[in-house]
Amino acid sequence: MDDLDSLEAESIYILREAYSRIRPLTLLWSLGKDSNVMIWLARKAFLGRVPFPVAHLDTGLEFPEVYAFRDRYAQEWGLDLIADSCPPIEEVDQSLPPASRLAARKSLGLKQAVARYGFNGLIAGIRRDEQATRAKERVFSPRGEDNAWDFRDQPAEFWDLYNLDYPQGTHIRIHPLLHWTELDIWRYVQREGIPVCELYFAREGKRFRSLGEIGITFPIDSNAATLDEIIAELTTTREPERAGRSMDHDSEDAFEKLRVGGYL
Repeated sequence: MDDLDSLEAESIYILREAYSRIRPLTLLWSLGKDSNVMIWLARKAFLGRVPFPVAHLDTGLEFPEVYAFRDRYAQEWGLDLIADSCPPIEEVDQSLPPASRLAARKSLGLKQAVARYGFNGLIAGIRRDEQATRAKERVFSPRGEDNAWDFRDQPAEFWDLYNLDYPQGTHIRIHPLLHWTELDIWRYVQREGIPVCELYFAREGKRFRSLGEIGITFPIDSNAATLDEIIAELTTTREPERAGRSMDHDSEDAFEKLRVGGYL
């Protein structure tokens, strides 16, 4: 087995473990490359179909190309899609910086979905290499009724043994891609032929490296217009993956506040 085979096998094991032990369960589909890989892995894990709903936390501010991608592949992949609107920005913590305030709508949307559908498990496509606070996560991460995350008090995880016995009112975040890197994701997309949004590919010297909402997500300078060129670019660049996310340039603790409060 090569490294991609090992990562794939581990992620499929995590998805099957979650499905066998946590109900009801949903996969959070941000429509970006990572969550597309998760859907692909889930289809592999469960004989070609995703056996649980797929939830898009919709702020109404995705790029048109992203909505077009969602509508096409939700149908092609036969997904049970939940696309509820997130609460308005007036309901979020007003002490957050402006860009983080917009992102925090998804935290409220997530709380809303947990309450509305009674989900006990949320599969999310975060990776440790993506952001410093996310590096503190676990594969199976418990949250209380308020969705809060205490990064100082997390379960130990040894030898792929996961503790899933938690008190009533706890829901679990499941992170099948936690050990993957951005380069792993793109190499796997290339190997498997996984569809991704066209915004990832350069046009007129610009492309999106990370997809978020209009107004807080911006393209980077790049001429990488093919998968080969994106992979080659990632082997040499020193720019962070989220360089185009304005919320990552807010106050130093803004992202950690969001994560503690339930943000993905």
